[in-house]
Amino acid sequence: QVQLVESGGGLVQAGGSLRLSCLASERTFSRYTVGWFRQAPGKEREFVVTINWSGLGTRYADSVKGRFTISRDNAKNTVYLQMNSLKPEDTAVYYCAASSTATFWDTRTNEYDYWGQGTQVTVSS
Repeated sequence: QVQLVESGGGLVQAGGSLRLSCLASERTFSRYTVGWFRQAPGKEREFVVTINWSGLGTRYADSVKGRFTISRDNAKNTVYLQMNSLKPEDTAVYYCAASSTATFWDTRTNEYDYWGQGTQVTVSS
């Protein structure tokens, strides 16, 4: 099964940027729909953005649209999340997830089969 590893999280001031990476263990990842989700303390895990296998289909949560950008490099088995204009409200553990059956408009956590361990993003005011 596909193993996913997130990286790139850290501490940043409000208005700053971070770039997260999700590296998959095998090439079949290139045909999977991939999503980023996040979970803040005391809150449910929530949808951030999805991308289909070709990279042509994406869907963003209203809270991040215009600030975050998802992309993928299938040759490197990697999906990226560029986060700009970060706000303290973006503070959360960010998770990469993948599905062999979901489409890019599937935003529910239970539609995704494979999950990374998460990477912490902390935005200070």
